[in-house]
Amino acid sequence: MKYTPFAAIVPLALLLSACTAVEPAYKDAGSRLGACVAGGPDSVAQQFYDLHEQQPSSGVPDAQLLAKYRPYFSDRLYQSLDGLRRDGQKSASLSGDIFSSAREGATHASVANSSTIPNRDARNIPLRVTLEHGSSEWQDEVLMVREGNCWVLDDVRYLGAHPHLANGSLYQRLSK
Repeated sequence: MKYTPFAAIVPLALLLSACTAVEPAYKDAGSRLGACVAGGPDSVAQQFYDLHEQQPSSGVPDAQLLAKYRPYFSDRLYQSLDGLRRDGQKSASLSGDIFSSAREGATHASVANSSTIPNRDARNIPLRVTLEHGSSEWQDEVLMVREGNCWVLDDVRYLGAHPHLANGSLYQRLSK
């Protein structure tokens, strides 16, 4: 039997390929200062809207409600809301439901399923939310971001026909 170098390389290559691991595109998803809610981006967003329906707020949530919302929010969004809450003048400039295009807010919310999103290594995922109040129905979009091992809400884009808050998104409005 004739020995060829190619015959020795193939088994070695197969052996080495079995020893390698596939790493996600984003290994480090950052850190998180607060507690978080278990679940994927769509589950966490739905849980937030369910809580928001049970305990709605007008304008910037007070300290107690903001503490209840904290596990659902990114550090950036929480810090912005908390800072605004402490500044009574700026806080007063926001009225109505700040988590919705409609001033009166929603009585029901349904978050789109994120299983259709192809990139499982994503660090942020925009999700459509269908909101209802009485006979009115509209869609907004929530930006879910990954902080540590948690999915959290980072922003709300107002997509309704006549959003009551200017600037297009919650974070842009808070930054104004």
